[in-house]
Amino acid sequence: MEELDPRQTPRAAAFELWMRAPMPMVTLFKTLDVTRLVRLSRRGDLKFNMLLCWCAGRTASRVEEFYTLPVGDRLIRYDALAVDTVVALRDGGIATCDIPLSQDFPQFRRDYLTLTAQVRETGRPHDLGETHMVLGTSALPQTEIDGAVNIYAGCFNNPFLIWGKYRRGFRRFSLPVSFQFHHTQMDGGHAARFLEALQEEVRTLHP
Repeated sequence: MEELDPRQTPRAAAFELWMRAPMPMVTLFKTLDVTRLVRLSRRGDLKFNMLLCWCAGRTASRVEEFYTLPVGDRLIRYDALAVDTVVALRDGGIATCDIPLSQDFPQFRRDYLTLTAQVRETGRPHDLGETHMVLGTSALPQTEIDGAVNIYAGCFNNPFLIWGKYRRGFRRFSLPVSFQFHHTQMDGGHAARFLEALQEEVRTLHP
C-alpha cells in the first residue's frame, strides 16, 4: 500500500469537495436476484452469506476505485482487497472478521470458515485494514429489510454492503442490498456499475 498525492489522481476534485464534508457517505439501494446463490447454498455446505461475500469481493476487485481509500486525511492506494463479515459470538456479542479476497473459491471458502471460526472462539476481531482495502458487509438474516443507512463515525470510510433475509417469489429469490461508500473514493456512477456487475456475478456464479 502507498500514500497518494490526491492532486495526481482522478479523484483530485472529489478529494477537495468531500474530505471535509460533515457527511461524505452516499448510500444506494438495489434489489438483487439471488436465486442462484440460494440454490447453491441448499445443495451443499456452501453458506449463502459466504457466497455473496465472495461475489461482492470478486466484483469489487474489477473496479479500480475500490483500491483507493481515504484514510484520515490521506488517500491510500492498496494492492489487495479483503471482505469483512460480522461474526456472532458465543456470549451474544459480535466481532468483525476480514477475509482476504482470493480469486480461487476453494481458498476463499477455507479462509472464510477458518477465520470466522477463530473469531467466534476467541471473541477477537481479525483485522486486515492495515494491508488491505476492506469491503465491509453486514447480514441481518433474522428479518427482511428494505434497506439500511449505516452510521458514519468519521474514522471508518470503507465501502459497506448491508442485507437482510432473502425473499421468496415465484420460483425466484430476491434480496434488497444497501451499498454505502465515501464520495471521495467513488462517484454514484461507479457505485451503480458495481451493483450492476454484482448482479451479473451472482447470476453467473460457478464456484
